Amino acid sequence: MRSIWKGSIGFGLVNIPVKLYSAVQNSGLDLDMLDGKDHSRIKFQRVNEQTHKEVPYNKIVKGYMLNEQYVILEQQDFEDASPEKTKMIELENFVDISEINPIYYETSYYAEPETQGKKAYALLLKALQKSNKAGVARFVLRSSENLCVIHPMDHVLVVTKIRFAEEVRSAEDIKTPALDTISKKELDVGLALIKQYTSPFKIDQFKDEYTGELLKIIKAKAKGKRTPVKKLKPREESGTDLYEQLMQSLSKKGA
Repeated sequence: MRSIWKGSIGFGLVNIPVKLYSAVQNSGLDLDMLDGKDHSRIKFQRVNEQTHKEVPYNKIVKGYMLNEQYVILEQQDFEDASPEKTKMIELENFVDISEINPIYYETSYYAEPETQGKKAYALLLKALQKSNKAGVARFVLRSSENLCVIHPMDHVLVVTKIRFAEEVRSAEDIKTPALDTISKKELDVGLALIKQYTSPFKIDQFKDEYTGELLKIIKAKAKGKRTPVKKLKPREESGTDLYEQLMQSLSKKGA
């Protein structure tokens, strides 16, 4: 793996030099866009909207529209905005990770210590394991400030980016039903159904079935064949009474 960021984790007055590596990858198939006529690959170009000519990547700059004019930003401007954060993941406080709503999670990175930071890395890792806490920090990645939590996973420190509060939209405009429309007996059966389906979470039990089936179709088409299409099994009509549907679900799971 190639590191995507180098810097330090700031733990009090202790600096832990680390490299970050992407901890996740896309499970979908890497499909190319092709011309339907001759199957040539489609390329995207960065084109000047005035001249319609392609602009080399090294000639592209970033700008912000202010008062109907662009203010051009250089790399130094991004660093000057927060120089202390460009190479530092500064731990600001510690929390129970269960307090963080999953809606805030984005993506995760593995943190690997540099040689001179291995002991401090081990200390932070062990302290987080023992305290059952996660550290909240901010750092700059690709010219933007990111909020993150640092938490242990087995023998590795994981840096997981989370969204700022202003990045999550309010749900106040979402129309939802009143909870007092649910009767006690319906709630009791609903809770029983949840209990019946409850089991320890094992991520490896969940596979990307759609991608697997699509790959089977691709391999069959490469051989000039067509795989049989799975027939969609219609759900049995169980009426419109919520209580009866819940009771049937309980009995079906039990069977």
